Amino acid sequence: MKKIRIKGDIIDFKVIKRLFTYVRPYRATFFLLIFLTLLLGVLAPLRPLIIGITIDRFIAPGNYSGLVKMIIVLIVILAVQGIVQFYHTYLSGWIGQYIIRDIRIRLYQHLLNLKLKFFDRTPIGVLVTRNISDVETLAEVFSNGLASLAGEMLQLVFILSVMFWLNWKLTLISLSTLPLLIIATYIFKEKIKVAFDQVRNAVARLNAFVQEHITGMSVVQIFNHEKQSYRQFMEINRGHRQAHIRSVLYYSVYFPASEVIQALGIGLVVWFGAKGIMEGITTFGELTAFIMYINMFFRPIRQIADRFNTLQMGIVSSTRIFRLLDHESRIQDEGKFKPERLRGDVSFQNVWFAYNNEEYVLKDISFEVKKGQTLALVGATGAGKSSVINVLNRFYEINKGKILIDDRDIRTYDLRSLREHIGVVLQDVFLFSGTIEENITLGNPEISRTKIYETADMLGALHFIEKLPGKLNYNVRERGAVLSTGQRQLVSFIRAMVYDPGILILDEATSSVDSETEELIRKAILQMMTGRTSIIIAHRLSTIQEADKILVLRHGEIVETGKHAQLLRSQGYYAQLYRMQYREVVRS
Repeated sequence: MKKIRIKGDIIDFKVIKRLFTYVRPYRATFFLLIFLTLLLGVLAPLRPLIIGITIDRFIAPGNYSGLVKMIIVLIVILAVQGIVQFYHTYLSGWIGQYIIRDIRIRLYQHLLNLKLKFFDRTPIGVLVTRNISDVETLAEVFSNGLASLAGEMLQLVFILSVMFWLNWKLTLISLSTLPLLIIATYIFKEKIKVAFDQVRNAVARLNAFVQEHITGMSVVQIFNHEKQSYRQFMEINRGHRQAHIRSVLYYSVYFPASEVIQALGIGLVVWFGAKGIMEGITTFGELTAFIMYINMFFRPIRQIADRFNTLQMGIVSSTRIFRLLDHESRIQDEGKFKPERLRGDVSFQNVWFAYNNEEYVLKDISFEVKKGQTLALVGATGAGKSSVINVLNRFYEINKGKILIDDRDIRTYDLRSLREHIGVVLQDVFLFSGTIEENITLGNPEISRTKIYETADMLGALHFIEKLPGKLNYNVRERGAVLSTGQRQLVSFIRAMVYDPGILILDEATSSVDSETEELIRKAILQMMTGRTSIIIAHRLSTIQEADKILVLRHGEIVETGKHAQLLRSQGYYAQLYRMQYREVVRS
């Protein structure tokens, strides 16, 4: 992965160069912006020059007609400058917004293709910060950073040129306080860079904490964790506040100090300029122009410091964004095979898999499931049942071994096509904020309402959907909050079945459904499983007694294989699990 960083006192131009790759689609507008920047740099120094000439040549001699002409010239220059400034500001913001739109789309698209392992290790709040706050900061780089910085630098060059042309002695006197301002600006720039980096880190921590605790609010309240959660939030928020106050402090010191330095420069110019007027070597017009030029000269320098900070904030955000874009944890989708339908033959051959390094959760797993058969995975928590499902869908890549579907390695399948043919119903149902139809189709236009109604009727879910206001247009809110647990589970059933998958995976999909609803969908599930390979992760052993094959896992290894009756007769680990569960049922 390419490392991108900010060097100690120099902006890393590798990052700037990479940022400018996003400018290419808007080259014409960008070149127009550069032209307007040059034009502003030329127009700004004209006003003091014309005012100085007007004082010396028209006001002092009492030339009224000449004064009117110069006033008209000034008005025209101001009008042109105002128009140019408008388009410069508008185009800077326009380019910035389009570029961050493109970066945000690219970033989100990249996130969609990362392995689940990446999301296991990265807090959601941090990713939200990268996609929202950090990308938003980049808009400032293009609207108030690079373009404005270039304009102000050019303005300084033109101002200095005119000042030396008018009176080189007064120019040197004007610049005598410049070293003080440069030192103050450098210190400010370095301090504020660190402060802004701390602010970004504090924002990421705050986002991560708030997102996590709002999502888990039920756990917070169930376990009376409100006070502790509040104290944690206050501590993180305090760090966020302190980081911001630190940046405010640096601004509060720098700008008054720069004003004092500027006033000192003006005082020196007035002192020596007045002396020059008395001696007849300086005119009132020159002195007036120089006072205006000092204001114009010092203001861009102060703003340049601010622009550098904006630029450095953008570089910090860009570094984080590019680090995420360069993350190598992408799903390798090099397969080309796109079957019209899967037969459903599944074969695991000596499969080893670990989430972290070599802490294997699946150890030398081998089994076969033929078309139309039902395989049940049984074992205690952490035995590796869900891991079998994860690697079959290629949510994670195996470390060793091979997984075949219809006698083909799953890595030779087009990933999208592979997952379209494997229907998954999880125990923990996730519904998005939106309508029931949107949660079933997930935006796939090929799934018709007729198909949804047919599948819902088959699963016994049509009855509850018909009772809802708006039926399929009913908004389930965030995470399906307005539906019961059983209703959410039924929606997830429909979502899996409308694709008519060749392989069906049920992660104890009826465990969250009440007895009446379970009875309604049991026959439908059996019907859907007919002629289709089904893999069931079983927590309640009573639900898998008719399975063609039961795989008993323990610590990531297969310890027993067989049918329900056969495994009970063997009096092994499965029989032990069954007896324990039976006693719990009797006791309850």
